[in-house]
Amino acid sequence: MAKPLYVAAGSLYTLIGAAKRQRVLGRENVPQGGFVLAANHLSNVDPFTVGWCLFPRRQVYYMAKAELFNPWLGWAMRAIATFPVRRGEPDTEALRTALALLHDGEIVGMFPEGTRRKKGLRKKFAPQPHTGTARIALMAGVPLVPVGVTGTDHLFSTGRISVAFGSPIPLDDLAGMPRKRAAEVATERLMAAIEELVAGIS
Repeated sequence: MAKPLYVAAGSLYTLIGAAKRQRVLGRENVPQGGFVLAANHLSNVDPFTVGWCLFPRRQVYYMAKAELFNPWLGWAMRAIATFPVRRGEPDTEALRTALALLHDGEIVGMFPEGTRRKKGLRKKFAPQPHTGTARIALMAGVPLVPVGVTGTDHLFSTGRISVAFGSPIPLDDLAGMPRKRAAEVATERLMAAIEELVAGIS
């Protein structure tokens, strides 16, 4: 896949001044080569927020719901490094794209909760995580890196935006498990790591 420009995202992020308030932790945990990056989801700007931490040295490619790739928005979605996925059904094309990117040494960013958390809701009311994020990392044989994000749900306040990269989730011991169970265990580990990162920077 050709590398799209991240100018649109960077311009927006700079315009709102969010970059000036952003704190990045754990960048040393980011591995070389391809890996799946998985973060909690608070705001529509989360892809920009996380991607900005690694740009311009690395670019994060995100899955986005196929409905956004219409004649009016499709060009913009591709310009900010996204590719379509049909939600709620198997999408072999999206899977093929993700695996190709990972095998080419790129970063695929995903939000295992699938949708944004509602403001004010506690952890137990967070969206049920999907196992697809872990499944892709396992299929590609690449690291699965947890990311905790805070502050993007109050983007226009003066508060700090924080992004914390955690160590890759241990996956080697899951090799002998059935694929479905391995993805479930990996997802449990992933979400626990994300919650720990969020708690550490909140």
